[in-house]
Amino acid sequence: MTPVISAAHVSKWYGQVIGLNDVSVTVQPGITGLLGPNGAGKSTFMKLVTGQLQPDKGSLRIFGEPVWRNPGIYHRIGFCPEQDAFYERMTGREWVTALARLGGMDERRARDAAAEAIARVDLEEVADRRIGGYSKGMRQRIKLAQAIVHDPELLILDEPLSGMDPLGRRRAIRMIREWGRQGRSILVSSHILHEIESMTANVLLISSGRILAEGDVHRIRDLIDEHPHTVYIRAADPRGLGREFLAHPGVISLRFEPNALVVETAAPDAFYERLTELAASGACGPIEELTSPDDNLQAVFKYLVRS
Repeated sequence: MTPVISAAHVSKWYGQVIGLNDVSVTVQPGITGLLGPNGAGKSTFMKLVTGQLQPDKGSLRIFGEPVWRNPGIYHRIGFCPEQDAFYERMTGREWVTALARLGGMDERRARDAAAEAIARVDLEEVADRRIGGYSKGMRQRIKLAQAIVHDPELLILDEPLSGMDPLGRRRAIRMIREWGRQGRSILVSSHILHEIESMTANVLLISSGRILAEGDVHRIRDLIDEHPHTVYIRAADPRGLGREFLAHPGVISLRFEPNALVVETAAPDAFYERLTELAASGACGPIEELTSPDDNLQAVFKYLVRS
């Protein structure tokens, strides 16, 4: 079977800064998670895979073909970037349609494809609202819509769940898994282990521009679960959430910040499951943001490298 992505001794430098350091890896069909802290090299690797950057050393192939300056391969790839780059005054429908037109579709086909893509990410109700008025979760989903509008074989998703509330994350994870079941290959990055684990068991662990490990996520989970997790939750009623988690097994500490709760837990799976239940019930009001601070993840990776 031809690998979806094949990298051989790939390096990328930004002046004196190493973005990627002698990476050799093959990615087979299916869903693969790229797990690493911010600054690990995830975005650099994805920009190389999508032909936005040229390797300074080594070679990179997609579906067996070189990706750099190979426009024919770009139609087979859908890319959801981490950073936003919108025309804020355009509606979601106008933006996705315009990108479909830039990809070579005629006007009618682009309109139909945009409508289908927007429906698949559950944004039909706000499709004709200006993107400037979208929430963070809506902005992430409209980026997913443009990534799938041309029905690509390979999806490259860079931190697609960043900034989403728990219900939005659950919805997006369900969509990504469904796209995998439909036969698409997906490379999805995150700096949060449980997000990757909920989508796939196959993971690449990256830190400081190097692939540290690849294979079954559950082996990596066994190591990471020995290290406490810190979770930042911005919510309408952080004190109500705190009361819910006071007696929760695995919670080590709770700390309140303005409009937020910071939890340290030794049982992240059980914690996230309970948090999602609370968000769905609305018992403590809306949960607006959920993040795992990078300093904690950096500590996890230092722990793993040391092990």
